[in-house]
Amino acid sequence: MVVLLTTVLGVPLRERNQLLLAAGFAPLYHEARLDAPELGPVRAALDAILRQQEPFPAAVLNRYWDILDMNQAGQRFFGMLLGSREGRPAPNVLRLMFDPKELRPHVRNWDTVAETLLQRLHREATGGVKDAVTLALLAEVLDYPGVSAQLRRPNLALPLMPVVSISFRHEGTQYDFFSTVTTLGTPQDVTLEELRIECFFPANPATERHARGLFGA
Repeated sequence: MVVLLTTVLGVPLRERNQLLLAAGFAPLYHEARLDAPELGPVRAALDAILRQQEPFPAAVLNRYWDILDMNQAGQRFFGMLLGSREGRPAPNVLRLMFDPKELRPHVRNWDTVAETLLQRLHREATGGVKDAVTLALLAEVLDYPGVSAQLRRPNLALPLMPVVSISFRHEGTQYDFFSTVTTLGTPQDVTLEELRIECFFPANPATERHARGLFGA
C-alpha cells in the first residue's frame, strides 16, 4: 500500500524509502554511487550531454546543488570568474551564488537570481518529507550577508519560472545566459532520480559570439 500510494502521488524515491522505513518495511530503492559500474551507461549519457552543450557551460548537480561534473566550457568560464579553486571547498551552486567572495559579485541581476533560487530551495526544504540536509543548506544560505528580509520568507504562491535568466560581467564584457535543468526520466535509483543537468544557453547574439570566442569554437 505504501508503494502504491507513493507511486500514485509521485513521491521522490528517497522519501519513499523513508516512508517505507517508518511503516516497518525495508527500503525498496537502491542508492548507488555515480561511479558504480552498474551506472556506467548513465555516466556515458551524461558525458555525451555535457559534450553536446559545448561551447556553452553545462554541469551535473546532485539533490543538494553540489557540482558533480562540468563540461570544458563550464570549467573555463567559471574558472575565469572565480580563479583557481585549489584549497577551497567542493563547489556548490548555492554557496557560489550567495557568497560575496565567489560568483555573486559577477552576477549583474543577482537579486532576481537569488530570489528564484531561494524560492526553489524553500520548496525543496519544506515540501514532502522534511530533509535535514536541505534545511541546513537553506539556513546557511540565508545567513550570508545581504540576503533581504523578503528573500528570507518563503512565498510558495509564486510560480516557478520555466528558465532562469542570469547576466555575468567580467572585465567589461557581459554574458547573458538562461539556464535550463534536465532530469533523467523514470529512474529507479535514488542517485539517478536526484541528478540534474543544468545547461546555459546564450540569451542574445553578443553572448553567443563572446562565448564562442572565449572557448575557441
